[in-house]
Amino acid sequence: MNVPNQKLAWTINRRLFLQQAGFGLGAAAFHALASDDLIAVENPKNTLPHHAPKAKRVIYLCQSGAPSQLDLFDYKPELTQRQGQQLPESIRQGQRLTGMTSEQSKWLLTPSKFAFKQRGDSHQWFSELVPHISSVADDLCMIHSMHTEAINHDPAITYIQTGHQQSGRPCIGSWAAYGLGSENQNLPAFVVLLSRGRSQGNQQPLYDRLWGSGFLSSVNQGVKLRGGADPVLYLNNPPGISKASRERMLKGVNQLNSIRSQQNGDPEIEARSAQYEMAGRMQMSVPELTDLSNEPESVFKLYGDDARRPGSYAYNCLMARRLAERNVRFIQLYHRGWDQHSHLPRDLQLQCKDTDQASAALVKDLKQRGLLEDTLVVWGGEFGRTSYCQGELTADDYGRDHHPRCYTIWLAGAGVKSGFRYGETDDLGYNVVQDGVHVHDLNATIMHLLGIDHRRLTYRHLGRDFRLTDIHGDVVKSILA
Repeated sequence: MNVPNQKLAWTINRRLFLQQAGFGLGAAAFHALASDDLIAVENPKNTLPHHAPKAKRVIYLCQSGAPSQLDLFDYKPELTQRQGQQLPESIRQGQRLTGMTSEQSKWLLTPSKFAFKQRGDSHQWFSELVPHISSVADDLCMIHSMHTEAINHDPAITYIQTGHQQSGRPCIGSWAAYGLGSENQNLPAFVVLLSRGRSQGNQQPLYDRLWGSGFLSSVNQGVKLRGGADPVLYLNNPPGISKASRERMLKGVNQLNSIRSQQNGDPEIEARSAQYEMAGRMQMSVPELTDLSNEPESVFKLYGDDARRPGSYAYNCLMARRLAERNVRFIQLYHRGWDQHSHLPRDLQLQCKDTDQASAALVKDLKQRGLLEDTLVVWGGEFGRTSYCQGELTADDYGRDHHPRCYTIWLAGAGVKSGFRYGETDDLGYNVVQDGVHVHDLNATIMHLLGIDHRRLTYRHLGRDFRLTDIHGDVVKSILA
């Protein structure tokens, strides 16, 4: 097609005609359909917090793959006495198993290979695998009665992060960013850091949708900081592009976006412009954030030598403290490698070597800097592990399958009781017998500590109001300080 005729062809193109003809009616329809959404975006900034917050920020240490509570925190001497016996049907009660163990002929009770000891004035039980975490026992709020419906990794981690087992909804960090915004205009309100363990076992994949904003504005999604020379992809100017030329380009793009936004009213266009502006500010703030040259040797001694290695769990814990100092609202760490279906004693030791010292160091570091008073730290996975063995049980080796009926997490810091134990499981560590805490209850409690009533922070989407906890969830008031 020659150039003179190309313009005519575009003019009479049916698709373009319908698109342009619909601008007037479409804009009116968009306003009618999306007005609730637009109001929802504005309302949180005007009405939140709903009550005085105890926590200004959250550091969520997500242990992907499901740590074995029976080998770390939930001491069960009855398992030792009944080692190798069949799991009683009176305990299982016909509950479903995964496809990995449902066909086993026997489900043999399996005690932990590792010794437990009571620690601190709170006399809480901890495994020998976590000597550093146990050293801060009196700062921790241990919840032994977590439970969930999801029995496999992807739906389970999606569930605890977004409130739904299917993907597509905003995660908890995005809800916090949407509701409360940021106290630091040079860094995102929600930052994500990833690490993987040295365990030789399964490394469950982590998907970007776990820190995605779903149907909320993309401004509220988590920004991933990577280890290495480029913590944020495409943040630095390419070779040959000066700061001035980059600014001119972004100014021109924003002007074009503004024109387009006025034409069709798509809020994501404004979100994109806001992200460009944030990226410009991050060109200065991120290099300063990731420069550890001013950290004293005492800090690296506290976190361990791994804290010098970008991308390690220890490095990310140190970065979490630095982000907290800079008032980032929600800081999410994901650490892979906790899925021990076999060779659990070997791989669990490696996982704890990666995470134990740095997890405790983060609590200690925040506390000595006065930041633990208004920072909530959460440590835990998506479900627990079975009290019976997966595969062959030997004197030195065993594995554990997925177990959604009960597991342990811990919290520390702003607004929660310290040196406190909540919830109980039965003598075999199979069922919750007292004070169960559902994943919706945990998320409702986290939001409450941020000053948010989880029932009131909603967003209208597809004709109904959505919230993080869907139609469920109660604040666990007994653990509140």
